[in-house]
Amino acid sequence: MTVAERPLWTPSRERVESTSMVRFRDAFNAREGLQARTYRELHAASVERREAFWSLLWDFAGVVGHKGDSVLVDDRMPGARFFPEARLNFAENLLPLDGDGDAIVFRGEDKVEKRLSWRELRAEVSRAQQWMASRGVGVGDRVAAMMPNLPETVILMLAATSLGATWSSCSPDFGVRGVLDRFGQIAPKLFIACDGYWYAGKRLPILDKLAEIAAQLTSAETVLVVDYLGDAAETAAALPNGVALADALAPFAPQPLRFERLAFDHPLYILYSSGTTGVPKCIVHCAGGVLLQHLKEHQLHSDVHEGDRVFYFTTCGWMMWNWLVSALASKAALMLFDGSPFHPQAPVLFDFAQAERFTLFGTSAKYIDACKKAGLRPRDTHDLSSVRLLASTGSPLAPESFDYVYEAVKPDVHLASVSGGTDIASCFVLGDPTSPVYKGEIQAPGLGMAVDVWDEAGQPIAFGKGELVCAKAFPCMPIAFWNDPDGAKYHAAYFDRFPGVWRHGDYAEWTPHGGMIIHGRSDATLNPGGVRIGTAEIYAQVEQIPEVVEALAIGQDWDNDVRVVLFVRLREGAALTDVLQQLIRAKIRTGASPRHVPARIVAVADIPRTKSGKITELAVRDVVHGRPINNKEALANPEALDLFANLPELQS
Repeated sequence: MTVAERPLWTPSRERVESTSMVRFRDAFNAREGLQARTYRELHAASVERREAFWSLLWDFAGVVGHKGDSVLVDDRMPGARFFPEARLNFAENLLPLDGDGDAIVFRGEDKVEKRLSWRELRAEVSRAQQWMASRGVGVGDRVAAMMPNLPETVILMLAATSLGATWSSCSPDFGVRGVLDRFGQIAPKLFIACDGYWYAGKRLPILDKLAEIAAQLTSAETVLVVDYLGDAAETAAALPNGVALADALAPFAPQPLRFERLAFDHPLYILYSSGTTGVPKCIVHCAGGVLLQHLKEHQLHSDVHEGDRVFYFTTCGWMMWNWLVSALASKAALMLFDGSPFHPQAPVLFDFAQAERFTLFGTSAKYIDACKKAGLRPRDTHDLSSVRLLASTGSPLAPESFDYVYEAVKPDVHLASVSGGTDIASCFVLGDPTSPVYKGEIQAPGLGMAVDVWDEAGQPIAFGKGELVCAKAFPCMPIAFWNDPDGAKYHAAYFDRFPGVWRHGDYAEWTPHGGMIIHGRSDATLNPGGVRIGTAEIYAQVEQIPEVVEALAIGQDWDNDVRVVLFVRLREGAALTDVLQQLIRAKIRTGASPRHVPARIVAVADIPRTKSGKITELAVRDVVHGRPINNKEALANPEALDLFANLPELQS
């Protein structure tokens, strides 16, 4: 590990003192008789005094509902119960205002723009709530949506959860099998879909796909079709149980909203594992856990305040959509974008940020890298003075991308690389607005989260690489996997390796600054000669080379060992010459280590990725080894897998 000696950014004293983090720290000190000053001291106290921490967070964030007297019962993993006496409603907490200020601002590329005030948002949620109630949707029912990132998606989620229903979503680019593999498991009472969507300027109707899905999703009594292309009425009419949203809501005028207050651990969301190694796991998240964790991450770690304007580039098939919409609970406006982040022109998201005065700009590490390679310099072309936080997730943010942000995007910005996942619908490690940012590092473990790095023997390690774990229970643990009555699948996913301790599946290490570096998924870790190597360490070097657009590394079983194979997608016009191969190997050798140097380098035309944009190393590894791939529908570009089968370069 190369340690950055000097921070790239340090918040001013005035900025630190104005943060909600400092206000919370002072309140925690006062309530508990502590003297925590630094973030590290506050984090240690939040883990040691978890019950006091989560109880104060409820009060500090202004959660609407009945908290009860008890905070934690049966402190174990799995099985712990937080706030067992509490009663709350998730949607009620996401609708705290009723005025003329912006609640949602939407852009669908250059095709559609919408703006809703808080009053208009509440009115539309009321109408949708009344319609859903008239269809018998209530506590415990599942509502599934195959939707773009539209205001209507947020409205319908709030309506469903206000009634106590459980929400699940994916994006409309999923194939038939991918949708049925997810929603078919949870048997939704109501299925919501769009008439189509826009991507890179192309109009993409989905009637044929929708009809095929609806015919097999027999639990859905109604298919509600939302207009995006102007074809909702015709699309709904073509489905036996279809109704267009406009027609469904027409009889209903806005009324005072009603909210079903339910238990803290009432099922709120069902999210899905990527499904690249089998049918996706259905991960059930509870209302109280998601709400508290997101309030913490928004208000404390991201310093979101009332009136802020929060953006995250995401689809409805990625947990960052769920994270984004929770910003409403902090009285912030949602900035929604759907479509290609480079259409109609490369800087379109920065155009949006400038026009709408984003305060939080969230995106993926791949997007930042793509902007760097496209030569974008927003600091020279856009007014981003409103942006206080630039957040990145989806994969490890390369050290060079840190440099790019501060040199080409905005010199005075809090850059927060964050990491967690669908498994917890939130983060284990993320930003801290009161501390410096160091190149290549995630700043801090989340408050209340007993995050650590353990070696193979299950011992904490202060230096070196190991398994990312959480050693104590936390409120946003999934409550179950769907259709896993004895909890065997749930237990196997997180607790088999270290009994009673959450093993997340990331390969990580602490830094001397108290931050963390994620080296990739531990199940994708390479083991040449028995030495564990994180794939992210290779990508961080290779993707600095201008000819390389992106890369994917696997371990190939070879000669009673494992050899590193690197696949590269090259920019147009580039070729994998001997000179380029030598350059790649030299870059990896000097930037990482000789152990990281691939035995084989192979150029490919495309690299397979999940719907949320993550490259899928495990599926490629299976193809290379001739193992079947059972769920190609989980991929955004499944045809790319064919490029890796029976490659002559890997036969010797």
